[in-house]
Amino acid sequence: MGGALSVTLVALAYPSMLGVTKVSTSPDRVIANTQWGPLTEGDRDFVVKVRAAGLWEYPVGQLAEKKGQSKAVLIAGKHLIDGHAALDATVRKVGPMLNITIPNKPSPQQQGFINTLTADQGKQFDKDFANILRVTHGSIFNTIAKIRSTTRNTLVRALADQANATVLDHITVMEQTGLVDFPQVLFQETTPPKLPATDLTPPPPAAGEPEVVLTAPPDTTTQPPVLPGETPTASATPQVG
Repeated sequence: MGGALSVTLVALAYPSMLGVTKVSTSPDRVIANTQWGPLTEGDRDFVVKVRAAGLWEYPVGQLAEKKGQSKAVLIAGKHLIDGHAALDATVRKVGPMLNITIPNKPSPQQQGFINTLTADQGKQFDKDFANILRVTHGSIFNTIAKIRSTTRNTLVRALADQANATVLDHITVMEQTGLVDFPQVLFQETTPPKLPATDLTPPPPAAGEPEVVLTAPPDTTTQPPVLPGETPTASATPQVG
């Protein structure tokens, strides 16, 4: 991986694929008691982060479908679109149910990802795409596992299950491009720069702003799961694209 990409990753990619700073004063502090179980600060932040992830990875997946030079990158782009459309459908249900305000725009950090890949051309796009997405997904994997193993809220647990499967799928398709520079990626995952909170936090939606919906493509192979209390339907079987 060239020096220019290394700078891009240091400046933009860390600390996680979700691009949201840890705003909790105490992640374990219960902020609400709901019918689905206690909701902690960490739970709330996780829901916001999942929404924020889709707001940059979904359009980046669309870029990959348009600009990708290899079949593997085209496939990875489709997986991003499918996975985050399904995750977004879940988080747009879970957010209101738990009285959590979700963003409509990515963080400045995440917008930087989009800008970098929008400017890339040819094989440089494929290389940056595979490495940036591999860094960001690898960085968040342990965070999802922690939320899944510690949350007492059944809605958050269902979202974490879905996020875990989606992230593992996206890690896999990035690696299958054959473009991942593992020494550099692992260095980026374990040596995060310190970024200001303003770079890492998506802006709250403006009053009356229409909710952004990440629409699943007609040929999607990924469906959101059935949430606790919902009635299963024929189209609600969770699959990974």
